[in-house]
Amino acid sequence: MLIKNGLVFLLEEKGFVKKDILVENGKIVTIGDNLNATDYIDATGKYVLPGFIDAHCHLGLAGDSMGWEGADYNESSDSVTPYVRAIDAINPRDITLCEALQGGVTTVCTGPGSLNVIGGQSAIISVHGTIVDQMTINPYAGLKCAFGENTKRNVPNLKNRPSTRMGTAALLRKSLTEAVNYKAKKDAALAKDEFFPIDFTLEPFIPVLERRIPLKAHAHKAEDICTAIRIAQEFNLLLTLDHCTEGHLIADYLGKLPYPAIVGPSFGARTKIELKEKTFETAAILHKAGVKIAIMTDHHVIPQQFLNMCAALAMKAGLSEFEALKAITINPAEILNIQHLKGAIKEGLHGDIAIWNEHPFSLQAKVEHLFIEGKKII
Repeated sequence: MLIKNGLVFLLEEKGFVKKDILVENGKIVTIGDNLNATDYIDATGKYVLPGFIDAHCHLGLAGDSMGWEGADYNESSDSVTPYVRAIDAINPRDITLCEALQGGVTTVCTGPGSLNVIGGQSAIISVHGTIVDQMTINPYAGLKCAFGENTKRNVPNLKNRPSTRMGTAALLRKSLTEAVNYKAKKDAALAKDEFFPIDFTLEPFIPVLERRIPLKAHAHKAEDICTAIRIAQEFNLLLTLDHCTEGHLIADYLGKLPYPAIVGPSFGARTKIELKEKTFETAAILHKAGVKIAIMTDHHVIPQQFLNMCAALAMKAGLSEFEALKAITINPAEILNIQHLKGAIKEGLHGDIAIWNEHPFSLQAKVEHLFIEGKKII
């Protein structure tokens, strides 16, 4: 597949440059000038970008046009459910996946919601397909945990429910401590080549304790963000700050730490106290302070296909065009540890490419062609 004469978003050029792109066997092999092939797409005057990436959503788990029948993102049997997996509930035929593609979104990290103190395992998937196992890039990309209002909200029949922020933090610490002890016993047994009975409820913590995957921490308010950081430091864990709604209030503090922020959803009403300080300026302020940022929809809170509009509104509020585009391409790829596969138009990466008829931050812009690993989807 050859795309000619497009305005290509290139990280090394810090913007759009007229280039040709050659894709073979699903990967970008050449980016240059005056490339030739028998068949090609003439992208003159069009904007050519990598497929957009959302690092935090519930795509395929919410059940569009359904009620409780399709609501599969919060397991409400217990406040601690590290063993539930997003891939066991994703519906690849949900219409919202098709809509996501129309918005240029090709990859998402989708997973449990914030009802639970520990909600379960998030997965990175390619948005196009019919079999989840074939769409999955990483079935266990992070362990969801949550702080603030949601975890202490009264829910009938939900076991181990904390009633305060203190209780939420304590329950997370208790679970992590049990996992630390479990891992020590398991490692000792395996070192002696002894049988060790697997504990289904504690086994999911091991990749987190070994820093192979992060805690994905739902945290809106500044004090909840700080609690998430405090616990991550106590247990020496990787951490992503998901939502980070009041991050701009403590930007100088966050800028000195290694934890990325997945910011949003910043559009819509302030429906609860946690959202009182919500603003599209958060992304720009955090970036200026030195925090790696990605922008999220939190689909279905904001429909997945409007990820580009969320980035555009962040640009309107002070983020540069270049950084706003990075916040839905290479930054989420790096946060999700898939930058060697996705997130940029770069030789050797997957051919996830969207050709837009106008700049993707224009409200009138449409995706005219979309490819995932070189396969034409639109």
